[in-house]
Amino acid sequence: MHIPIDLKAKTARLPWGLELALAPFFGVMGTAPAPNWGRVTSIVPRAFGGNIDNKELVAGATLFLPVFVEGGLFSCGDGHAVQGAGEVCVTAIETALQGRFTFILREDLTFTYPRAQTPTHYITMGMDPDLDRCVETALRDMIVLIGEVAGLSREDAYTLCSLAADLRVTQTVNGSKGIHCMLAKSLLAKKAACLR
Repeated sequence: MHIPIDLKAKTARLPWGLELALAPFFGVMGTAPAPNWGRVTSIVPRAFGGNIDNKELVAGATLFLPVFVEGGLFSCGDGHAVQGAGEVCVTAIETALQGRFTFILREDLTFTYPRAQTPTHYITMGMDPDLDRCVETALRDMIVLIGEVAGLSREDAYTLCSLAADLRVTQTVNGSKGIHCMLAKSLLAKKAACLR
């Protein structure tokens, strides 16, 4: 199916006439994998990133990726004009994209799985063939993040996740499924204010 994109109107017109607003992002963003992993595909997302297909990662977002080799060797691609959460039929509206990236090496960070931030939310991710494992990974990392940012105990952070965090399906395709956990930054800022 070829879906025409109107760059001026920032819409895509589906064959039956429906127009969708464009929300472009790169589906693949990653660093080079650890050399002892051998040759791996970018199609299946893993700790280095790859085909994470997270539609939250648009202009203004920050993606934190573990670095396994000297220089990181970041690559990106798989431009999407628009995609629903889950990318349920294997593709989005695939298109060419150009982007500008700023790279900052953070030697003070020790996590081993991708994380992200938007201007309003913290995001942790889980990727695995089993959707339940995705949830566990994303949720456990969010609990750790809450402890790092706000100093909450694991038990209190777990409670906060149940009350205020959102688990969203990143994708259900590409060999591994994906879940991302989102928590509003304002909630942790309120906690920090309470401690003053």
